[in-house]
Amino acid sequence: MAAAPTPAPLPGGVAETLATRAGDAMALNDRYLNPQLGRIVRTLGFDRVWTRGEGAHLIDAQGNRYLDLLSGYGTFAVGRNNPDVIAALHELLDSHSANLPQLGVSVLPGLLAQQLVARAPERIVAMVPANTGTEAVEAAIKLARATTGRPRILYASHAFHGLTLGSLSLNGDEQFRDGFGPLLPGCDRVPWGDLDALRREFSGDEVAAFIIEPVQGKGVNLPPDGYLAGAQALCREHGAMFVCDEVQTGLGRTGRFFALEHWGLDPDMICVAKALSGGFVPVGGVLVSAHVRDRVFDGMERGVRHGSTFGGNDMAAAAGLATLAVIEREGLVARAAELGELLLELTRPLVDRYEIVRDVRGLGLMWAIELGTPERPRRRAVWNLVERAQTGLAAQLIVVPLFQRHRIFCQVAGHRMNVVKALPALVVEEAEIRRFAAALEDVVARADRMGTAVGRLGWDLARGSARALRR
Repeated sequence: MAAAPTPAPLPGGVAETLATRAGDAMALNDRYLNPQLGRIVRTLGFDRVWTRGEGAHLIDAQGNRYLDLLSGYGTFAVGRNNPDVIAALHELLDSHSANLPQLGVSVLPGLLAQQLVARAPERIVAMVPANTGTEAVEAAIKLARATTGRPRILYASHAFHGLTLGSLSLNGDEQFRDGFGPLLPGCDRVPWGDLDALRREFSGDEVAAFIIEPVQGKGVNLPPDGYLAGAQALCREHGAMFVCDEVQTGLGRTGRFFALEHWGLDPDMICVAKALSGGFVPVGGVLVSAHVRDRVFDGMERGVRHGSTFGGNDMAAAAGLATLAVIEREGLVARAAELGELLLELTRPLVDRYEIVRDVRGLGLMWAIELGTPERPRRRAVWNLVERAQTGLAAQLIVVPLFQRHRIFCQVAGHRMNVVKALPALVVEEAEIRRFAAALEDVVARADRMGTAVGRLGWDLARGSARALRR
């Protein structure tokens, strides 16, 4: 039997394909991408046909607008489909630039590096281009070892850092690491926030770097007072590199351009990505000190000892430059600080009002609510029943009804944890922050009663699971 003919990639062009095939996204995912992701999405009831993105919102095929508090895991800091970033990319494409000469250079990557260095602490003088956050972290591992001549990389418990093999070796979540070993040797975990434990790791002279997220993305964990400054001082004392992973926290997310500014840090390297893309073109980089640059690229024969085929391409640089211009012109760093304070002001009282709420925390527009065991015996018994079914399932008492009843899209902040996280676009309106806070109190109040909320969640998840199994 003759094989079926291969379909044309875009028979009617991109716009027509998006319009006519949008409803096929889940089927295509299940057949050619990741069917288990499809099952998760259907089980949670998130299986909408998304047709458009605008600013802080996603829009489905029925025209319903959802407040997007995932923001592509922080990628859409300047909003979805920002017109200024689109215009810059159109201009770049129309210019027919001499992109990626490889044995040569072009102007836009250099300008992007100049702009980022100008916004970084004084120690930073250059950028090593990358494509993604995980690639930036992997580059930092290499650069630290090459700079110091030492093998060990220290990282904190609960860290993320990425999912490729090198960055996965610094990932503090066993659910991500399981089955992918052996991982990179010489990578050692220390307890988050424990300066004494970190000090003990410097007993020898083998530590090349301590790589740390100033605010941890998994759980939105803020550092204890003095921890980051103390970690930096230990690295200086022992000749190790102090590396800040700002892939999610950078570019205004926490109310400063870099989160490290909250603590007056001056690292040897800073990893950037996500928001720098404007949501369009993958882009990343490692901002480095003169010491790192000069020790790694220490001669003409070693000038290309680290690189990446698409690292520093014109499209990525144009997107990054346009994104920085939007952040600057619209005052999005200060806006994140102001709206973040408002969000905390509106949501912190939930800790005192409801048994189920253990903590509300955040910095700028990086926010989380943590749930905990209720005190009253009947509610505690129901909570324990839910948690025995799956650790962290109780957080879906918040996530699912926010989506189903209030059209607000958010996420659990990490595997098997009862923390719900929000990363609004930095262009989000104040009215939407207030709407989220009101919706949150509605679902928390229902969840606090446990019995009814668990029954409703069970029904919603059962329906979603049935949809998942039918496909």
